[in-house]
Amino acid sequence: MISFLLSILLYSSPKIVFSNDEIVQFEQLALTIKEGRLINDQLPFQKSRFLMYLSLKGNYVFHGSNNHNIECFEPREQTLYNGKMTKAVFASSDPIWSIFYAIFNRSRLIGSFRNGCLVGRSKKYHFYSINESTMKNKPWTEGMVYILPKDKFVMSGHGIIQFDEWISHEPVVPTGKLKGSLEDFHYRNRIATHKDKESLLKTWIFYKARASRRRKDTTTL
Repeated sequence: MISFLLSILLYSSPKIVFSNDEIVQFEQLALTIKEGRLINDQLPFQKSRFLMYLSLKGNYVFHGSNNHNIECFEPREQTLYNGKMTKAVFASSDPIWSIFYAIFNRSRLIGSFRNGCLVGRSKKYHFYSINESTMKNKPWTEGMVYILPKDKFVMSGHGIIQFDEWISHEPVVPTGKLKGSLEDFHYRNRIATHKDKESLLKTWIFYKARASRRRKDTTTL
């Protein structure tokens, strides 16, 4: 029942099928992931597809940032998705969500933004909503998606439905990184706008309708 509601309110993660040619290239590129080096971004395919391939291998989690030069992630006090405070390094096993944090310029934020990748019954669901003032402030930039060793992290919670949020209470050195831009974000045409004072529930309820309307308006321009 819960998964059914999520499928109505939010967007399911894309189902990606990789060609044999992609797999060969991705395997070769995966060999270059070491010592936090920048991966060659002149790729003959979408960067998000390569990151999705890495995520399916199960060895990595991802962290998106506007900072291009992080050599080591140090734990810091932050709020978990359930509101509890912790001191940790945050990451996600879903690179699409991480790309959003890489390309969203937090210095352009005026008010609030709401987003997430939820896991329910082995399926993932996404939502991305930014308040109107921030959207008008052109909040996009070229950021960096850091590839981190998954064995350093644990999921921040356990339940039928939870955010795809992973944490480490120890410093973590990235094994690689890849530049990202708005064009690399799978849901770039499904970003909704909301009013600052509205409830999160209302944002969820109207998310798909708003995102679809914005997508139609963008296509018409």
